[in-house]
Amino acid sequence: MDRRIVRTRHMIMQGFISLLEEQEFEKITIQGIADRANVNRGTIYLHFTDKYDLLEQSVETYLVQLIESCIPEEGLSAELSPELLIQAFAYLKEHAAIYRVLITSKGTPTFRYRMTQMIKGNITIVVNQMKLDNEIHRDVLVEFLSISITGLIEWWIAESMPYTPEEMVEQMKKILEARLQLW
Repeated sequence: MDRRIVRTRHMIMQGFISLLEEQEFEKITIQGIADRANVNRGTIYLHFTDKYDLLEQSVETYLVQLIESCIPEEGLSAELSPELLIQAFAYLKEHAAIYRVLITSKGTPTFRYRMTQMIKGNITIVVNQMKLDNEIHRDVLVEFLSISITGLIEWWIAESMPYTPEEMVEQMKKILEARLQLW
């Protein structure tokens, strides 16, 4: 893709994200995005159908970037390792301004939902390789873990990352290894 096109799309997405930080999605207009991105309305329509398309493509772009940030050099792996999780947390920390807006924005649960689905896909692979107690249903475990991990990431970002990526992964590991006797 031509560098100018990439740069223009990036400016539009950045303008959109900065507006999303300030106001609810429904109040954002194409003109507002154009003003923030320093482009004209027509330029936005060359790249996106409407603000819903812009939201969808922004979510997709930033999810792909997150996924790519934690792919090992040797390629895709079905193995979920602490190192990959640390890379993901480190990437989120480095790009916290964008992900804070996307994951915590009121009125736009799209990013949070899609991230949960992405995590769910990875967790499903791991859980399907596990030997489980017959009383634990795989689908319930997958749902529990994917929602919990998404919530933990959201909390960590919203709280300005009070722990390092390494500490977060270590805490997750300890929680998952713990045999909590709540009942």
